[in-house]
Amino acid sequence: MPARTARTAWNGSLEEGSGQVELTSSGVSTFDVSFPRRAADDAEGVTSPEELIAAAHSSCFAMQLSALLAEAGATPVALEVSATVSLGEDPAGGFRIPSIEITVRGEVEGIDAAKFQEVAESAKATCPVSKALTGTEITLDATLES
Repeated sequence: MPARTARTAWNGSLEEGSGQVELTSSGVSTFDVSFPRRAADDAEGVTSPEELIAAAHSSCFAMQLSALLAEAGATPVALEVSATVSLGEDPAGGFRIPSIEITVRGEVEGIDAAKFQEVAESAKATCPVSKALTGTEITLDATLES
């Protein structure tokens, strides 16, 4: 299986410095990062490790859910997935990611709401990014829409 690479160039101290995250493998883009924007309510156009984890988790979950729905005999028409990754203080010092909230709204043929919830819970438990984030509380809000 392939490996993917990202690279960060950082200049300066934590509080006054800044950096650029480059998605090296895909070459898709480079994003600005800074700790003050990371810790602020308004990101002001600057990304953070938490936002990048949210992107990774929402896309991984969507792929896994799509696969598991098909295995269950259902046909996914559309899945809207968001992940909210929180940054919080670590009682041991510094910061940590205490929780991730996954929200999915699905338009799926051939499945009822209870089975959709069951399959979504399985996707949460088995998506590779969820597995990598073991130790972080991951919650799920799954709704089947008609």
